[in-house]
Amino acid sequence: MAQLQRRDEVSSDLKWRLEDIYASDKEWEKDLEDLKASKQRMLDLRGTLTSGENLLHALKQRDEISLMLDHIISYSYMRKDEDNANSLYQDYAGQAMAVAVELGAAQSFFVPEILSLDADTVRGWIKEVSGLQLYEHHLENILRMKAHTLSAEQEQLLAEAGEIAQAPSNIFRMFNNADLKFPEVKNDDGEMVELTHGRYGQLLESQKREVRQGAFEALYETYTSWKNTLATTFVASMKKELFFSRARKYNSSLEAALYEDNVDPEVYTNLVESIHHHLPLLHRYVRLRKKLLGVDELHMYDLYVPMVADEDLKIPREEAVDMVRTGLHRLGEQYLRDMSASFTEGWIDWLENRGKTSGAYSWGTYGVHPYVLMNYNETLSDVFTLAHELGHAMHTFYSCQNQEFVNAGYTIFVAEVASTLNEALLMNNLLAKTQEPKKRAYLINHFLEQFRGTVFRQTMFAEFEMIVHGKMGEGESLTSDKLSEIYYDLNKKYFGDDIVVDEQIAVEWARIPHFYRSFYVYKYATGFSAAISLSRQILEKGELAVQRYLEFLGGGGSDYPINLLRKAGVDMSKPEPIVQAMAVFEELLSELEHLADTAL
Repeated sequence: MAQLQRRDEVSSDLKWRLEDIYASDKEWEKDLEDLKASKQRMLDLRGTLTSGENLLHALKQRDEISLMLDHIISYSYMRKDEDNANSLYQDYAGQAMAVAVELGAAQSFFVPEILSLDADTVRGWIKEVSGLQLYEHHLENILRMKAHTLSAEQEQLLAEAGEIAQAPSNIFRMFNNADLKFPEVKNDDGEMVELTHGRYGQLLESQKREVRQGAFEALYETYTSWKNTLATTFVASMKKELFFSRARKYNSSLEAALYEDNVDPEVYTNLVESIHHHLPLLHRYVRLRKKLLGVDELHMYDLYVPMVADEDLKIPREEAVDMVRTGLHRLGEQYLRDMSASFTEGWIDWLENRGKTSGAYSWGTYGVHPYVLMNYNETLSDVFTLAHELGHAMHTFYSCQNQEFVNAGYTIFVAEVASTLNEALLMNNLLAKTQEPKKRAYLINHFLEQFRGTVFRQTMFAEFEMIVHGKMGEGESLTSDKLSEIYYDLNKKYFGDDIVVDEQIAVEWARIPHFYRSFYVYKYATGFSAAISLSRQILEKGELAVQRYLEFLGGGGSDYPINLLRKAGVDMSKPEPIVQAMAVFEELLSELEHLADTAL
């Protein structure tokens, strides 16, 4: 039986280099103690924001402490993600979160004190006091929050509740990554292997239907056996969001979640409505998939296998690196040189090991290079994941290079643009040099899957969140059966009548970690749409569009995300980018339909 390797069995050149944050655990422990002591420094600033000079001093003190906290959290959580069963780093992460909550409470007076000042007075200080100009956007954003900010005492109480509020997410994360065990299933070679999060995606791409079905059923039978526990955890997370939204006088959890980005809820509902209008395209795609796979019935476990088989499915890591470098050449020599450091200087943690957090992500900490967690399994999907996460990493790299700490942190809304634009450019490059019908069809299939997974599926997730949070806000009880019923009906609506919507898929909501970051997933769909628009501009307009895009990457959090994107050349306050993305989807779908009729 094939077993996952332990963390200490992974070659060091395939691991990220967290020593660039802290050379040793002892250094981390020393900074943690210093950070705990800094709580009093924060408390001493209370009541001092009486002049522009005092405000500047307080902001600088806060940033210094926040940067140390950023390093403390990044190191401890990434160490834990290497092996979630490692009790030392579980403890480190717990300590980091605890001190974060304490410091959050200690600095909770900041916003209320600023909001107690006359807005014109604050704006006058910004003009008059040298150094405060750096904080202009930050301070204007605080002034915007006045209607949803409480008194200093109430803010402190909410801040102190922060650690409790993290409980549903922390429980799910630990359960899903450390404690949950799946049964053994057969792989392509007929061997019994331990099913894991990483292997599940790989097995669903198997050309052997019994392998796909076996993995699908084993995974969802496992989650189904825990559905009541997971429903309770998820409902607790939604109740937490509802509590905080009401405490801050928002009309809904949705409004509260979007307000931070200064995004109107209409952007969210426009996305759902636009995708509803284009669901016939997804139904066409499902019919084509059924035809190309040659099955009497298409099932949910048939959605990920390439419709066009490719003999060379395994892509070694070195080849993946070359593919990404070549695919992103349109972004210019400087971008490629800067990105190359990721492959040689310890940015990337490549391989799955026992206890490692599933999936992939990029994590940046100011003053240190960004990091990328991968679980690379040599598939084409993994190559695109690498390009995707490097998009995040380079966004972090340029933001930190061009912005001071206070403005370096960009929002997820714009982050998903950088990542998916990389995927779009990579695919365009691969299609441009591929004319052989079968290979071209294989690539188009993959790109269409990106649309299906990133636009259609994430919008379905977003609609599910909108429905269940809405019901929660109306006081309805949400059981595991009710959540499953809602989720199953959405799958029927989105995928249409040409697929068997297997009953097991009803419990898929129980395994989606993003649901513990409420109203997060819609940004994948809007980000993908913006990326398609920007990538087309880069391909058609060349250097001018590239320069504008790189300036966007360097913008960090120096403006609201809608404004940053508008400067880059795309307006996400309107439905046009969604419509443009759907036009590209239809164009590719039509080509694949033609290839299916003539060449496959």
